[in-house]
Amino acid sequence: MGLLTPSDLQAIGLTLRVAALTTLVLLLLGTPLAWWLARTRSWLKKPVGALVALPIVLPPTVLGFYLLVLMGPQGTVGQWTQALGLGLLPFSFTGLVVASVLYSLPFMVQPVQNAMEAMGTRPLEVAASLRASPVDSFFSVVLPLCRPGLVTGSIMAFAHTVGEFGVVLMVGGNIPGVTRVISVQIYDHVEAMEYGDAHRLAAVMLGFSFVVLLALQMYNGRQRKGAGP
Repeated sequence: MGLLTPSDLQAIGLTLRVAALTTLVLLLLGTPLAWWLARTRSWLKKPVGALVALPIVLPPTVLGFYLLVLMGPQGTVGQWTQALGLGLLPFSFTGLVVASVLYSLPFMVQPVQNAMEAMGTRPLEVAASLRASPVDSFFSVVLPLCRPGLVTGSIMAFAHTVGEFGVVLMVGGNIPGVTRVISVQIYDHVEAMEYGDAHRLAAVMLGFSFVVLLALQMYNGRQRKGAGP
């Protein structure tokens, strides 16, 4: 028998697809949200910031439960998707991505927001003096200057999505090839008392997590060194 079973490899492939798509969606949605949080003076900033950070402290099963209710047949989102002919999102790949986006949202938004706040207003003032439009300033000034935050957020969101369990189990269930991700596969091995298979797959996750954190540390170290005098 190989190191990993065919079902293990299938779970790994599915997990990587979910994590990659989730990270892409978070880049597209989380970056404008982070920019708004970094720049706004509205009283809504603190409530919205608290909502964004909620998945950090909220038990994953609680978030998964409410998503399951909302996206179910009687839920607001579920009725909307059915009316559009999209069917129901729970126990599907799409539902898994939606849940993952919400669960990993703070891991993308917060690093990007911190980078945008640290940038200050001076670069934008210089761009405005050169007659750059707000959109042009955002893409040619803000995003390049905030690249470390974008990279950090992307890595953390990807890694966090790979390791999630409670939310994906509540919303996606345990359907092979559709919603059975790595964390659920490990749970299945343990439940079946297949400790050898569980250990090998868990070791893969452990190694992945270490490599991700090491790469992030090295990247941040290079950024600090490059920003030095």
